[in-house]
Amino acid sequence: MISEKLKSIILKELNLSDFDIKEETLASEVPGWDSLKNFTIFLSIEEEYGIKFLTEEILSIKNVGDLQKLIDLKTNGNEK
Repeated sequence: MISEKLKSIILKELNLSDFDIKEETLASEVPGWDSLKNFTIFLSIEEEYGIKFLTEEILSIKNVGDLQKLIDLKTNGNEK
Protein backbone atom coordinates (compact mmCIF):
# COMPACT_ATOMS: atom_id res chain seq x y z
CA MET A 1 0.00 0.00 0.00
CA ILE A 2 1.26 3.46 -0.88
CA SER A 3 1.55 5.72 2.16
CA GLU A 4 -0.20 9.07 2.23
CA LYS A 5 3.18 10.68 2.90
CA LEU A 6 4.71 9.30 -0.30
CA LYS A 7 1.63 10.15 -2.32
CA SER A 8 1.68 13.69 -0.92
CA ILE A 9 5.36 14.16 -1.87
CA ILE A 10 4.75 12.94 -5.42
CA LEU A 11 1.65 15.10 -5.92
CA LYS A 12 3.38 18.18 -4.48
CA GLU A 13 6.41 17.82 -6.73
CA LEU A 14 4.20 17.34 -9.80
CA ASN A 15 1.85 20.20 -8.85
CA LEU A 16 -1.14 17.85 -8.93
CA SER A 17 -4.09 18.24 -6.59
CA ASP A 18 -4.94 14.54 -6.85
CA PHE A 19 -4.11 11.42 -8.81
CA ASP A 20 -4.91 7.79 -8.07
CA ILE A 21 -1.43 6.49 -7.27
CA LYS A 22 -1.32 2.74 -6.69
CA GLU A 23 1.47 0.21 -6.19
CA GLU A 24 1.48 -0.69 -9.88
CA THR A 25 1.50 2.96 -11.06
CA LEU A 26 4.37 3.77 -13.45
CA ALA A 27 5.96 7.22 -13.59
CA SER A 28 5.01 7.43 -17.27
CA GLU A 29 1.33 7.14 -16.31
CA VAL A 30 1.37 10.20 -14.06
CA PRO A 31 0.97 13.62 -15.72
CA GLY A 32 4.19 15.63 -15.59
CA TRP A 33 6.40 12.84 -14.18
CA ASP A 34 9.38 13.09 -16.50
CA SER A 35 13.09 12.48 -15.89
CA LEU A 36 13.68 15.92 -14.35
CA LYS A 37 10.71 15.60 -12.03
CA ASN A 38 11.89 12.10 -11.14
CA PHE A 39 15.10 13.66 -9.82
CA THR A 40 13.23 16.25 -7.73
CA ILE A 41 10.82 13.63 -6.40
CA PHE A 42 13.71 11.47 -5.18
CA LEU A 43 15.43 14.47 -3.59
CA SER A 44 12.23 15.38 -1.77
CA ILE A 45 11.74 11.80 -0.58
CA GLU A 46 15.31 11.69 0.73
CA GLU A 47 14.77 14.96 2.58
CA GLU A 48 11.35 14.09 4.00
CA TYR A 49 12.30 10.59 5.14
CA GLY A 50 15.91 11.35 6.11
CA ILE A 51 17.27 8.62 3.83
CA LYS A 52 19.60 8.36 0.85
CA PHE A 53 19.17 6.27 -2.29
CA LEU A 54 21.98 4.61 -4.18
CA THR A 55 21.96 4.94 -7.96
CA GLU A 56 21.50 1.18 -8.30
CA GLU A 57 18.44 1.33 -6.04
CA ILE A 58 16.84 4.08 -8.08
CA LEU A 59 17.49 2.20 -11.32
CA SER A 60 15.87 -0.96 -9.91
CA ILE A 61 12.55 0.76 -9.18
CA LYS A 62 9.89 -0.18 -11.74
CA ASN A 63 6.77 1.32 -10.16
CA VAL A 64 5.54 3.27 -7.13
CA GLY A 65 5.12 0.04 -5.16
CA ASP A 66 8.83 -0.72 -5.57
CA LEU A 67 9.60 2.80 -4.36
CA GLN A 68 7.39 2.36 -1.29
CA LYS A 69 9.04 -0.98 -0.48
CA LEU A 70 12.49 0.61 -0.70
CA ILE A 71 11.43 3.47 1.57
CA ASP A 72 9.98 0.96 4.05
CA LEU A 73 13.23 -1.01 3.96
CA LYS A 74 15.36 2.07 4.54
CA THR A 75 13.14 3.37 7.36
CA ASN A 76 12.48 -0.08 8.86
CA GLY A 77 8.80 0.64 8.24
CA ASN A 78 8.95 3.67 10.55
CA GLU A 79 8.12 6.82 8.66
CA LYS A 80 9.48 10.05 10.06
